[in-house]
Amino acid sequence: MPATLFTQNIIACIWDFDKTLIPEYMQGPIFRRFRVDEKAFWAETNELVEQYRKRGYRLSSEIGYLNHLLTYVLAGPMAGLNNKILKSCGAEIQFYPGLPEFFDRSKSWVAGKPEFVKHEIQLEHYIVSTGLAEMIRGSAVAAHVDGIWGCEFIENPLQPGFLEQEELDISAEAEIAQIGMVIDNTTKTRALFEINKGTNKNPGIDVNAYVKPEDRRIPFQNMIYIADGPSDVPSFSVVKGNGGKAYAVYNTARQDEFAQNDILRQSGRIDHYGPADYRDGSATVNWLQLQVQSMCARIVADREQAVSQRATRPPRHLNAGPAVARKKRAAAPIVKQESFLEEGGTP
Repeated sequence: MPATLFTQNIIACIWDFDKTLIPEYMQGPIFRRFRVDEKAFWAETNELVEQYRKRGYRLSSEIGYLNHLLTYVLAGPMAGLNNKILKSCGAEIQFYPGLPEFFDRSKSWVAGKPEFVKHEIQLEHYIVSTGLAEMIRGSAVAAHVDGIWGCEFIENPLQPGFLEQEELDISAEAEIAQIGMVIDNTTKTRALFEINKGTNKNPGIDVNAYVKPEDRRIPFQNMIYIADGPSDVPSFSVVKGNGGKAYAVYNTARQDEFAQNDILRQSGRIDHYGPADYRDGSATVNWLQLQVQSMCARIVADREQAVSQRATRPPRHLNAGPAVARKKRAAAPIVKQESFLEEGGTP
């Protein structure tokens, strides 16, 4: 009898990072470390596409800031920037209230109810960001989440002829030199399908392979995607359009972010929105808890219904056994039996 790949008793909260878990952009600590003007860097980055167009080049806006970081390394203002420094800068990232403790506290929404524990339901948290994965790995939330997707850099690029070399020289003074991984607002959806199909847990499953809905590790209806705004519309659409939930957060000090989220709700892009406050009792925590526990209840109902439909009842005796028959004869009224004989009946 074929077995299913996964039991589908896992719920996933999938998080954007910048402006969702933190108030600003994560690269701030890098600029402070190298004394680079952050506003000037982003102003330059925003002009890259147009400036290169004037020169006859086409540039993807999604990798513009990554290229510009590499240019700053090559040109000198950020000379020596490597993955170790990125990770150490990640430790300086400041989070919204309630984080990172929220990630562990939320597990009690599932672990605290016997009916959920009985069906071994789990809650997992993932970060899918257009920011820098190494900085997230060095941040306070890294130990509290189940997986991280982000942009990555390569140090010491392989040189021509490397296949013929037995040993490769690695520079002790490494610095980032090439882009290794790009996560943009569109390719975030690939990460969603990796989580959905279980590719991140079982590398033997290719994200592009067809996997039947019942065999996927985390169905989309068991997902909640949380982000801050319009740039995440592709991911909101994938999750919400496949039965999951989409939630937007805003900085309470920014009226424009509140208005932006309200537009997303009115246009049907998201299910709800609330403040980026992850302390117990906040509107956001209450909404997420409600949705997670509703998903848990649905999983329990579906699994118990499956048991009742697929498990047949044990066979029963058609006739009473000897012991039961003796008890029935002993309890039978004698008067009725005599009356029957007197009337000429056959015993």
